[in-house]
Amino acid sequence: MSRLSLLRNKEKRKKTVAILTVWLQMNVIANWFLTMAGVALSSHRIKPKVTYEVSSYLKREYIRRLVHNKDTTCTSELRMNRRAFYKLCEMLENIGGLKPTRFMLVDEQVGLFLHILSHHQKNRTILTNFQRSGETVSRCFHKVLDATMRLQGHLFKKPKPVLENCDDERWKWFKNCLGALDGTYIKIKVLAVDRNRYRSRKGDIATNVLGACTSDMQFTYVLPGWEGSAADGRVLRDAISRRNGLKVPHGCYYLVDAGYANSEGFLAPFRGQRYHLSEWREGRYARSAEEFYNMKHSAARNVIERCFGVLKLRWGILRCASHYPARTHNRIIIACCLLHNFIRMEHEFDPFEAEINETSDNNVIEDDPIIAIEPSEAWTTMRMELANEMFNTWKASRN
Repeated sequence: MSRLSLLRNKEKRKKTVAILTVWLQMNVIANWFLTMAGVALSSHRIKPKVTYEVSSYLKREYIRRLVHNKDTTCTSELRMNRRAFYKLCEMLENIGGLKPTRFMLVDEQVGLFLHILSHHQKNRTILTNFQRSGETVSRCFHKVLDATMRLQGHLFKKPKPVLENCDDERWKWFKNCLGALDGTYIKIKVLAVDRNRYRSRKGDIATNVLGACTSDMQFTYVLPGWEGSAADGRVLRDAISRRNGLKVPHGCYYLVDAGYANSEGFLAPFRGQRYHLSEWREGRYARSAEEFYNMKHSAARNVIERCFGVLKLRWGILRCASHYPARTHNRIIIACCLLHNFIRMEHEFDPFEAEINETSDNNVIEDDPIIAIEPSEAWTTMRMELANEMFNTWKASRN
């Protein structure tokens, strides 16, 4: 190779090195500008725009497995089939005001809420399954709870009295009856200073919940929040005295147990007589009008016991004390009752209880409601006359 070629190659290498040096310096300067720009954006809380589909596709995998695969999984995990779930999402969005967020659609919010109620899972378990932060889980739960509470006017059933032509064996004797009423204990966590007030007669720290339901096991009224030590009669007096409390028109009544006074609007059994259904098994017969009345009364009033039983069986969060404050837990109890009604309305077959045929009457009595609970001689006489009529009819049918 000539000396001239060597000189030319040397010049080419120098130019290449110079170009690479300039390019590297430009990269360093560009990276510096990008870093400073990122710091500026971060300081002004400006974040790059990310679409829901790109950022949350993998996080939606759990809700897809819970809801969108098949009805059996949806019913087992969320207590309702897919059709009912989609309708609930629509109601919560249109009536309850629930809105999708930037990273969570309505169906995922509702699924998360129902999963917590059904299985009483804590925040740390939910955030692992749904791939969300603990703050997001908590905020989502309370948003859906607020939206559910706004459905009370749509999901609490309007009570209708039993008609004269009713042929239901359990209810045909109780004309103008609106349903059954009773209280139940639901465990709750309270401050140490309040535990004595919330201690029930069974020794549990619980709230005394008053509930009224129709013959088809749908709640018409629920009042949580009273201390477990409160008597049932005291809770009922508070319920009927509230502005938006329990309304019982004159001439109508609820069936109640012996813990309540037999008074206008509330028909109780005879004390000192056999009453519970277990006492009428093994072919035992009534020996008096009072016992026969108690047997029929117990068979009809048992609907509220079954209603509470299905409610606690359906929602695991009601079977033991939750980690939520008492105020929030009381709202959860109401939400569970509303969702119980919704499921019974939307499902042809309740997974936890055989469906009960609804009465088809549309007769609703409009009148000033009862505002006092006092033992009444008139209602005592009415109860005795009803008992005699029941017993005489039964004896005549056996002859």
